[in-house]
Amino acid sequence: MLGSLYKKYKEIINYLIFGGLTTLVSIVTYALFTKLFLINYLISNVLSWIIAVLFAFITNKLFVFESKSKDKKLVTKEITNFFFFRIVSLGIEMVIMYIFVDLLSINDLITKVIAQVIVILSNYIFSKVFVFKKSN
Repeated sequence: MLGSLYKKYKEIINYLIFGGLTTLVSIVTYALFTKLFLINYLISNVLSWIIAVLFAFITNKLFVFESKSKDKKLVTKEITNFFFFRIVSLGIEMVIMYIFVDLLSINDLITKVIAQVIVILSNYIFSKVFVFKKSN
């Protein structure tokens, strides 16, 4: 029974697992940059984003959407689309961070976690619809 449920919802389950790991990478690197290296929270957010997006591309391509193509043209298109839509979600995250931290004075780590929930949902939709489309 669990096997059939996993097969049925494999993509979503894998996305939640690897999305969770990507979120962990993002939050941990963000905390390191802000708390250990004392880098401004917005700069730290961009640095943690770069690391998380690289991790996410590899795991999404291989394990979530199972895009096995090694064709340079298709892989280049996937990378380009993936980074484009991740830049869109970074913009969403940066606006959330700015509003919550600077304007509403909410703790930056709490804000980072809240923003990640919104980003995960956005990124799943972007990846499913625009990046790793199944060809018929």
